[in-house]
Amino acid sequence: MAMATLDLSSEVSPFPAKPAGEDRAWVAADVEEADWHIALDGEALGEVRAMADRMARQPLPVILRSSDEFKLKALRAAAERARTMMDEGRGFAVLDRLPMDDYAEEIMQSCFWVIGQHFGLPVAQKWDGTVLYDVTDTGTRWQYGVRGSATNVELVFHVDNAFGVMPPDYVGLLCKYPALDGGLSRFCSLYTLHNRLLEECPKLLKRLYEPMFYDRQAEHEPGAPKTSWAPFFALRGDEFFARANVSLVRNGYKVAGQEMDDVLAEALEAVERVSRSEDLWYEAPIERGHMQYLNNRHLGHYRSEFQDNPDPALKRHLFRTWHRNSGSRAYDGA
Repeated sequence: MAMATLDLSSEVSPFPAKPAGEDRAWVAADVEEADWHIALDGEALGEVRAMADRMARQPLPVILRSSDEFKLKALRAAAERARTMMDEGRGFAVLDRLPMDDYAEEIMQSCFWVIGQHFGLPVAQKWDGTVLYDVTDTGTRWQYGVRGSATNVELVFHVDNAFGVMPPDYVGLLCKYPALDGGLSRFCSLYTLHNRLLEECPKLLKRLYEPMFYDRQAEHEPGAPKTSWAPFFALRGDEFFARANVSLVRNGYKVAGQEMDDVLAEALEAVERVSRSEDLWYEAPIERGHMQYLNNRHLGHYRSEFQDNPDPALKRHLFRTWHRNSGSRAYDGA
């Protein structure tokens, strides 16, 4: 490394001699709606309404709300089912849905905030401490220091905060409004991606277990390194862990002013080629009031380019939370 960078290379682990997590390596044909869809029944919706009514009577900022304030037996059971789907199943779940038209937006945000606490501690998603993040097109061009989530561009399969010290374990989204056209959510098992690379091009996969530069997207304290140095794939004990984001690696080399080695360049192209295989990914809708949760350690997610409603009040807008079960609530987590 010829420049200052955040060194996360301690995560480097031996190149595996066998496929990773074969029980979690699914393809689209394996997935049924029952594997990810959770309808909120009358009891769960009753708890949502009771919680929302109490919030309306006793206002507080969203981030001060705690699940300990409310009796949420049915919602807790739904969250536990969703967590099982994320950890032991397909890696994602959609809870259907909050009554967005019946309550003020901030109250629905607060309900989402409370429900998400069943998946882990809500943590900062920006260095400035933002914990409830708006996913919407700001009209800004995607460039250094601008996240793709603030644009309408296609975001290929990735995990959130791939460059971070402690990426979130889970990502949550509440849909205020979907796009007029596009903005589709797709998911793929990074175990499957990994194992196809192992089968088709093991020498390229081996390079992905070695460190590389990642663009930190200007999410760090002033004067801190602008890049991270970390492997794309790693093992934490027996658990597979991915920092999958091809774009941030390519940008990382540009920001670092370094030339990418030929093997890594070819390996990233292989990741893109394999992940474009339609049998690998599953598409699930996200509609107004849906709460979507995903495992950020071993599930890749994708968003297609989209067109917004011409009415600014109806433009695509989602609220996002990140959850970790270790570390601090600060952005870096450590």
